Amino acid sequence: MILAVDIGNTTIACGVCAGKKILAVYRLDTFSGKARLTREMEKLCGRISRQYPSVQDVVICSVVPRALAVAEKVIRRKMSVKPIVIGRDIKVPIKNNYRNPRQVGQDRLVGAYAAKSLYKAPCLIIDFGTAITFDVVSPHGEYEGGITIPGLQLSAESLFQKTALLPRIDTIRAPRFLIGKDTTESILSGLFNGYGAMCAGLIDKIATTMSRRPKVIITGGHTRLMQKFIRTRITAIDKDLVFKGIVLTYQKVTPTRKIR
Repeated sequence: MILAVDIGNTTIACGVCAGKKILAVYRLDTFSGKARLTREMEKLCGRISRQYPSVQDVVICSVVPRALAVAEKVIRRKMSVKPIVIGRDIKVPIKNNYRNPRQVGQDRLVGAYAAKSLYKAPCLIIDFGTAITFDVVSPHGEYEGGITIPGLQLSAESLFQKTALLPRIDTIRAPRFLIGKDTTESILSGLFNGYGAMCAGLIDKIATTMSRRPKVIITGGHTRLMQKFIRTRITAIDKDLVFKGIVLTYQKVTPTRKIR
């Protein structure tokens, strides 16, 4: 049994994994303050240790160095395990064709590797997180690169901060109507219908650059809200894609370790 930890810009997600099964998922905010993040990580690690004492390894995928440093220290102290960090201790087993491979976030690589392994290449992964990312895996199973766009919450917050009269959208929710009848509904309609149309168009445009149409896998925090606004064929909705990629990477790179 392993604990897969995905440290993102907004959320730290921890998945307890037995083989390829995700038994439980815990989440906390990626707090800016070191002291607060340490306290919350200590609580979470203590809870996981009590509920799942059979966890034998912790594998971390992080795009936030300061949060990674805190998580490593807390996990060592509270769980008596030295974490394995993807990108530093083990590498994602997928050929990376980025011009500067170090610029690709490890979360994007593990997602691409999971999609390739579970759904077969070619594939396109769309992750609705803090940023919306498109990642392309070629018919040969190689990571080709992608597209990065500000996410729903970032876009809503930017409108609030850069305008005098538009309100802050505290809760991202699907709009009830296409044509908004108040300012909040107008913003929500613009976000969801606008991003949905953009995603559908980009899927079709990316497909024209490939020898055959890719499978499309969507994941990330706003996946369920966005799916009905993307008016094109989606192969799979996989909210646990990064966790699965972490586990698959661990199993591929450390084949002698047995996960129970």
